[in-house]
Amino acid sequence: MPTYTYFCNSCEKDFELFSYIKDYNPKPKCSYCNSKSTNRLYAADVATQSASVKKSDSELKTIGDLALRNSERMSDDQKTELFMKHNSYKENAEDLKPLPQGMKRVKKPPKTQWPGTVNKRKRRKLNES
Repeated sequence: MPTYTYFCNSCEKDFELFSYIKDYNPKPKCSYCNSKSTNRLYAADVATQSASVKKSDSELKTIGDLALRNSERMSDDQKTELFMKHNSYKENAEDLKPLPQGMKRVKKPPKTQWPGTVNKRKRRKLNES
């Protein structure tokens, strides 16, 4: 049975409803204050849905699926060590080959965090609760 997460605008609390898809209600009453001023939190639902579905070995279709499965099994220390191993060359500019005359290296800007997306830490917190 699907879990739907909502936010109440009156009491400003999150609440979850378990119901069949056929009984879906876009504006249910808040379970705390019985207000009908509620909105669905799609980002929370998508994060918990993708985290709860585990693929078996026979269902892994792409190398990305395999990498995701393997990274979920690693501890934070292992992930940090692997990150440092693969990205240490980026930090040491002296170790890089010299560029042809007139060229320079450009540092990439940080990744854009789009509104409405859930980052990995928030996704873990949603899964743990």
